[in-house]
Amino acid sequence: MILLSAVGVGLLIGIGKARWQGQIYRLPPLKFFWLVALAYLPQLLLLALTRKQVVVPVETAGIMLVISLGMLMVFVWLNRHLPGMPILLGGLIMNLAVIAANGGLMPISPQTASQLVSGEARPALEPGGRFGEKDVLLPEQEMRLEFLSDRYLLPAWFPYKAAFSLGDALVGAGALWFLVANQREER
Repeated sequence: MILLSAVGVGLLIGIGKARWQGQIYRLPPLKFFWLVALAYLPQLLLLALTRKQVVVPVETAGIMLVISLGMLMVFVWLNRHLPGMPILLGGLIMNLAVIAANGGLMPISPQTASQLVSGEARPALEPGGRFGEKDVLLPEQEMRLEFLSDRYLLPAWFPYKAAFSLGDALVGAGALWFLVANQREER
């Protein structure tokens, strides 16, 4: 959600800035963009299986997530010379570190997760269980690199409830910077 919001806001600001300056909005050329689509395939498969109530073992889900992050990191590395990409890469590295250190899924504490679900679902938040497609519920004292976990919440006024990590925030900031600092052509 953080990344989608950053992309939406970045495009709006980038296009608005270009129009304000009397220019055409153009993104810098991205190398190997097909890696992005390929990187999201494991995550989309995991999402589809979970939505169909197919139980994907934690180990398999973890491997799928690490492969996805690895491909995204390769794509960002190949485009590291573009604005925002070093920040985006830093966020991906943070997310990969915390995910790898905690068995392949992003850790979230039951306390944080309880703020995202309704009262009826709260009793199901057992440590060690899955939360959504990509998170695992762990008490903070059992997490490795806890400060990099999904521990931050969107503001209460935001129309969507979500937890995010420091890495997610950097990924969003890098994407926003990339989309705002675009190459422009005169009309």
